[in-house]
Amino acid sequence: MEYNTAVEDLIDRYKMANSGLDIKKIRQDFPALKQKIHGKPLVFLDTAASAQKPQSVIDLVTQSYTNNYANVHRGVYTLSDQATSNYEATRQCIADFIGAKSADEIVFTKGTTESINLVAQSLSQFYFQEGDEVILTEMEHHANIVPWQMLVQRCGIIIKVVPIFDDGCLDMDAYYALLSEKTKLVAVTQCSNVLGTINPVKEMTQAAHKVGALVLIDGAQSVVHQEINVQDLDCDFFVFSSHKLYGPTGVGVLYGKYEWLDKMPPYQGGGDMIKTVSFSGSEYADAPHKFEAGTPDIVAVSAFKAAVKYVQDIGLKNIETYEHQLLEYATEKLSAVKGLKILGTAKNKAAVITFIIEGLHANDLGTLMDLSGVAVRTGQHCCHPLMDHYGVSATVRASFALYNTYEEIDALVASIEKARKMLG
Repeated sequence: MEYNTAVEDLIDRYKMANSGLDIKKIRQDFPALKQKIHGKPLVFLDTAASAQKPQSVIDLVTQSYTNNYANVHRGVYTLSDQATSNYEATRQCIADFIGAKSADEIVFTKGTTESINLVAQSLSQFYFQEGDEVILTEMEHHANIVPWQMLVQRCGIIIKVVPIFDDGCLDMDAYYALLSEKTKLVAVTQCSNVLGTINPVKEMTQAAHKVGALVLIDGAQSVVHQEINVQDLDCDFFVFSSHKLYGPTGVGVLYGKYEWLDKMPPYQGGGDMIKTVSFSGSEYADAPHKFEAGTPDIVAVSAFKAAVKYVQDIGLKNIETYEHQLLEYATEKLSAVKGLKILGTAKNKAAVITFIIEGLHANDLGTLMDLSGVAVRTGQHCCHPLMDHYGVSATVRASFALYNTYEEIDALVASIEKARKMLG
């Protein structure tokens, strides 16, 4: 595929404004992008679901299994000591990456979903009482809805929901009105996986703290697009996943203020989360280790550090700027497609575009776009309440990343037009 003159002009302007960021070179770091699908170059536009991996991450996984594999925290021999050092180095790396006070505030889980469940189940044992209120928003992923619904049955909590406007922005007046002395926790996504809306989580945290509520921020979508400092946000908990941040699957992060991690009882019991065990009782390890029962995904955690370093070397501000330009270009191009409607038009949004086309089912559209080598997500994106708000059963989502190009956006639009003709 060749760039047209207009697209080349956009790229030239971008490079002038962001010297040092070479997208063609970056693409070479991702071997998956070199393949063809149905004989066409792969156009991967589903990073919001899971990102492709740079060679540095793949190499570290291979190296770890080949030369440096052993269980962690338990051995005194050289391989175990090396594996433990690599594992704990990732913990420190993550703490620095999100601005935590200490590596002891970083708990490894298997993903964002488990991180939220950990907080919910642990707090249910001592913090929540019947009638306490938890505030969610209408745009939450199921992972930040269902765990709290489980506590409705277990603890008798009450869930309150902040509505959104049709442009995808939260109704902040409604949020303030919901806050009260009964509010015990606010759980909110920083960036919607469907709408791309970036919520004012710092402002929401400040307001929640004024009524004595805890705040959990779902950063699964935001951490890959922008710099995060949990101390500046002042949130009590922050959760995200490795696989959306160009790292391996099977690894999640729970940041928690140490004062709360120290109070919270373990989520699971087993090996490596205890100090002593007898049949008369057990003494738990200190945080974060008391939340990490059993053998973890040792290699994936260690390789996650390579993904974070990769992003840091490029620079999140550079990534954010570039992705915003991709978003603007894609929004302009898609808005010109007949019958296409974009869901989520907030001014402050990440590089995600979700849309429907009048008269066409999203799954049919996505299947035919795949024949052009274009990979997009279709369906309800684990956000059924949000789909209900817009009155749709399924949508198409294109999500952009640091390795996408203007040329690929042209290919996206062309694949839509081709699919429309095929569907009549």
